[in-house]
Amino acid sequence: MGFTEEQINRYARHILLPEIGGIGQEKLLESKVLVVGAGGLGSPLILYLAAAGVGTIGVIDDDVVDLSNLQRQVLHHTVDIGKPKVESAAETAISINPDIKIQTHMKRIYASNAVRTIMDYDLVADGSDNFPTRFLINDACYFAKKPLVSAAILRFDAQLATYRPTSGTRGEEPGPCYRCVFREPPPLGHTPTCAEAGVLGAMCGMVGSFQATEVIKELLNIGESLVGFFLIFDGLNAEVRKIKVNRDPGCPICGDEPTIKDLSIHE
Repeated sequence: MGFTEEQINRYARHILLPEIGGIGQEKLLESKVLVVGAGGLGSPLILYLAAAGVGTIGVIDDDVVDLSNLQRQVLHHTVDIGKPKVESAAETAISINPDIKIQTHMKRIYASNAVRTIMDYDLVADGSDNFPTRFLINDACYFAKKPLVSAAILRFDAQLATYRPTSGTRGEEPGPCYRCVFREPPPLGHTPTCAEAGVLGAMCGMVGSFQATEVIKELLNIGESLVGFFLIFDGLNAEVRKIKVNRDPGCPICGDEPTIKDLSIHE
């Protein structure tokens, strides 16, 4: 595809980067990314993917904008209170970059619709706020053979990783999955939510921006991937740690003798 003059101006700073250039920007415009959750992490993630020119961004969330969201969910505004988050997200993203398409899914993701929804996209970025959804997204991406960039945040702490269930384009072996790190969800009520324990709004911006960076790197196959690593953020002490994570041969979904063969475990 050829760029219009407006696109050349809009994406000029990307095109100047040798790692991206015109070819990379063209690939971004042709890419399709599904973002799970239009909240604290999804907000900066969607904003930066839209600004970067990711051509199609799917947003799945069944919630509406609440006043308590606005301390961290910068995708939404005071006038959006009561509006479905996917609608608010679409309006804001398109206002930033009318070059892209936003596909809204105002629904909760379930075992019955997860793989079908994911299959339409090149990559999934998970910014959900609960363990059952994170495990479902991991398992669905594994069966759909889609790369997953997953982030989570609570209080001043956050984590980020990329999970790729297939071989990389540079010959890399498939990496570990979320269950290689966390075998099962914790018991209900064992881990507090952001609504119960709080979260620093600015941390969402930082980690969501990191997540957007990893999504773009994965789409363009540039730089060092986070596949096989776990990035841990400690905002209170200004520390970031990168930990090596290996595939677990005993993992119940991607291990040598898997016991999870479909998504019925989530029903």
